[in-house]
Amino acid sequence: MELHEALTQISEIRLQMARTQVFRGYHSLPTAFSGLLAILAAALQAVWVPEPASSLSTYLTLWFVVAALSLLAAGAEIWVHCLRSESALRREVTWLAVEQFLPAVVAGGLLTYVLVSSASESVWLLPGLWQLLFSLGVFASCRLLPRAVFGVAVYYLIAGILTLMWARGDAAFSPWAMGVPFGMGQLVAAAVLYWTLERKDVSK
Repeated sequence: MELHEALTQISEIRLQMARTQVFRGYHSLPTAFSGLLAILAAALQAVWVPEPASSLSTYLTLWFVVAALSLLAAGAEIWVHCLRSESALRREVTWLAVEQFLPAVVAGGLLTYVLVSSASESVWLLPGLWQLLFSLGVFASCRLLPRAVFGVAVYYLIAGILTLMWARGDAAFSPWAMGVPFGMGQLVAAAVLYWTLERKDVSK
């Protein structure tokens, strides 16, 4: 019984230590890639899907591909970071970072499914809701990231609210309701990651 309690206490101590670490698995290049990809996708949508309200499947496919590529780029970087690390604590920090952001991704997917399948008249809300959910994921990750990332989370929160207010009626499904918020947000996030984490490593 004492051995079990000791192991439990050690596990809790390691978890507390992981929560105080700075996660270095997010990098500026994959983040900037996702931002540029969002801007490119917005330009493609303007040409390829001129009337998204009547071509919802094409519209959703385009943005799901963008999201999948962005997650793949970030996930590959995190996986490499995890494999290269010889520290058990750093690997624990990596999984903690994934656990903090993953619920926002899952919620976004489930919300999209519910609106498309059961409330198609409300699908126009998705761009703003995606931004709000993304902001919640960033807020949840803030404690493992540099303080400046909090500003990125606030940016996505404000962007989501403004998108819900503006991207309605004739402006619903506007390519720039996705391209501008996510493009600018990810580029700013990339700059923050580089300036606060990677720049110090390069200068050594």
